[in-house]
Amino acid sequence: MAQLDLRRKLAILADAAKYDASCASSGAAQRNSMGGRGVGSTEGMGICHAYTPDGRCVSLLKVLLTNFCVYDCAYCINRASSNVERARFSVQEVVDLTLNFYRRNYIEGLFLSSGIIRSGDYTMEQMVRVARALREDHDFRGYIHLKLIPEADPALVEQAGLYADRLSANIELPRDEALERLAPQKNPAVIRKAMGQVRLKVEAARPAKTDRARPPRFAPGGQSTQLIVGADGAPDTEILGRSASLYGGYGLRRVYYSAFSPIPDASAALPPTRPPLLREHRLYQADWLMRFYGFSAPEIGEATTGGMLDLAVDPKLAWALNRRELFPVDVNRADRETLLRVPGLGVKSVDRIVSVRRYRTLRLEDVARLTRSVDKVRPFITALDWTPGGLTDAADLHARLAPSRAPEQLSLF
Repeated sequence: MAQLDLRRKLAILADAAKYDASCASSGAAQRNSMGGRGVGSTEGMGICHAYTPDGRCVSLLKVLLTNFCVYDCAYCINRASSNVERARFSVQEVVDLTLNFYRRNYIEGLFLSSGIIRSGDYTMEQMVRVARALREDHDFRGYIHLKLIPEADPALVEQAGLYADRLSANIELPRDEALERLAPQKNPAVIRKAMGQVRLKVEAARPAKTDRARPPRFAPGGQSTQLIVGADGAPDTEILGRSASLYGGYGLRRVYYSAFSPIPDASAALPPTRPPLLREHRLYQADWLMRFYGFSAPEIGEATTGGMLDLAVDPKLAWALNRRELFPVDVNRADRETLLRVPGLGVKSVDRIVSVRRYRTLRLEDVARLTRSVDKVRPFITALDWTPGGLTDAADLHARLAPSRAPEQLSLF
């Protein structure tokens, strides 16, 4: 009977954790088991259940310690006033589940969050106990991601970083006023203070060249956060602006975007329908441009309509169509930064082009071999045997390059 109870808890608390997107394991440090005695690894693939946005396949036990919560956030299914079935794991139950699932090769690590029970300090202390038991009592060397309780004592946050590979504190809503209105028990300034503490600790844990002794490790995978899209009316430009400030101000590894999903007995302050999931996808693409292609949030915003990204084409193509005076560019002469702004050319394709053109002058067929699809690239480049002529400025270029068939939207849950 006890085993059935545990299974029911797992069903409830795994389902309750599904709305948190920020659980990828990129950035985890490798730990080598000494003498084969350690348990777990961040390097093995295991049985894969999800893909990170950078394409890696990961499998994590993703659960809440409990879905009881004293907070009453309007957008949260686990809010205090929500009529949902409640459950709570003990510390030992989470430890045992993690180890048992790993030994069966189901998972690579643990993502642990929780509703607020009793207080922020009590809840954070319980999650730290889970991580400490795994690391110290069982020599667990797999990935651990802990969700921070920003209101918790800074000493508990520091302890969490000593055992976890990554920490995260969700900003949740792009607008501070919306968070204060929809989640009155949460304070945006307190969340940012906790994130600032993590950044300082992460930076302090990086050894300097002159250090003889390596400082204690602290959340080597850094920290991440999540923004809910479509719950507070913030346009995409405002969301990207907030993301840019978070990357710059707190050294975040990732900002995750989660399309708002209507919940049962929802507040009238929330929209009645969810935003298109394609909007979430476009925000991830725009985020990628900021992190790896040298774009700024204002530049991406130039190609938006009413602050919203074009759902018909990707953000880089939308930007290029809006800045046609910068094209075409010569693939044989343009610098790397300029080539990265050509629609259809990714980082790997650009690096191949820069490498190959040292030895030969590139033709269009050479570019086609170095990229996935030359059709999107063709209007924006010149090569030894190719000039686009009037194609770059064609009035119907947007329609030509947009997918002929609208993508099918599938529900995540």
